[in-house]
Amino acid sequence: MEIIRNDVKKLRDILKENIKNYRLKRKLTQSELAGRVGISINFLSDIENGKRWISPASIIKFSRVLNIEPYELFKPAEAIKPTVLAILSKYNDEVIQAVSTCIKQIHDSYRSNNDTDTCDKSMAIMD
Repeated sequence: MEIIRNDVKKLRDILKENIKNYRLKRKLTQSELAGRVGISINFLSDIENGKRWISPASIIKFSRVLNIEPYELFKPAEAIKPTVLAILSKYNDEVIQAVSTCIKQIHDSYRSNNDTDTCDKSMAIMD
């Protein structure tokens, strides 16, 4: 029975992370997502914190609102994505744009061997 509990916990952890990550990726607040799905903000918060479970009908509602297939809510995410999304969710759009610009410049510099001075300037906004 303990094995089943562990599996359920893992599944719930994946679900809560994916709902939150897809919500952030779609730039939706908890209030916006809850309203579109037809649940309370408190219920969504409990889902994202792993305190509540959702019905199959709610899984379909979430997937439609988030524009994904239902199974995608149960796919384990890569370890770095939730961390990056959680960090970025604390900042405003200006900071997120600066980080995005920096990442693009780092990517481009690896391709062309340029320096990343502009990245330093972009990131100064976070200080």
